Amino acid sequence: WQVALGCRAAQVLMQYCILANHYWFLVEAVYLYKLLVGAVFSEKNYYRLYLYLGWGTPVVFVVPWTAAKYLKENAEGGRAVLCMSPPLFHPPQINLLIFMRILKVILAKLRANQKGYADYKLRLAKATLTLIPLFGIHEVVFIFATDEQTTGILRYIKVFFTLFLNSFQGFLVAVLYCFANKEVKSEMKKKWELWKLDH
Repeated sequence: WQVALGCRAAQVLMQYCILANHYWFLVEAVYLYKLLVGAVFSEKNYYRLYLYLGWGTPVVFVVPWTAAKYLKENAEGGRAVLCMSPPLFHPPQINLLIFMRILKVILAKLRANQKGYADYKLRLAKATLTLIPLFGIHEVVFIFATDEQTTGILRYIKVFFTLFLNSFQGFLVAVLYCFANKEVKSEMKKKWELWKLDH
């Protein structure tokens, strides 16, 4: 009984973490859009709103799903398997819309400064490729190809790309936005120089 309870708790926690991951992508997208385009929320309370969106919104979907799963399993003697249906307010689709808006803004800014940036198409491609992992846009590719609908080689391709991209997403974002960032590298160099002076 305790093993079954632990298994169910792990499944609920896993679903919460998956949704929280998606909603934090949404927070990143909204925040970047806010920086590029202008104020979306008032400066006074956007941080708290981001926290509620990232950590709180998944609860809104996981709690009813957990209750429905529990009731259905009890009604059918523990044999029912309730699949996690995507929430009505699904972050990857919204991130895709924000992603397209941000690319439009970036393209307009690069075209306006075209004399300063002769390689603006290359810069746009670089911006596009760096935003894809940050916003979780790769999730949209397989959103309609559920496990029930995919068979054979397509299922293996879906599983490989989903696992690969989800596993290395944090690493990719860290490399692109931290380790490859000029400001971060200059701060690290300053800290290293200070450490060398102290020792």
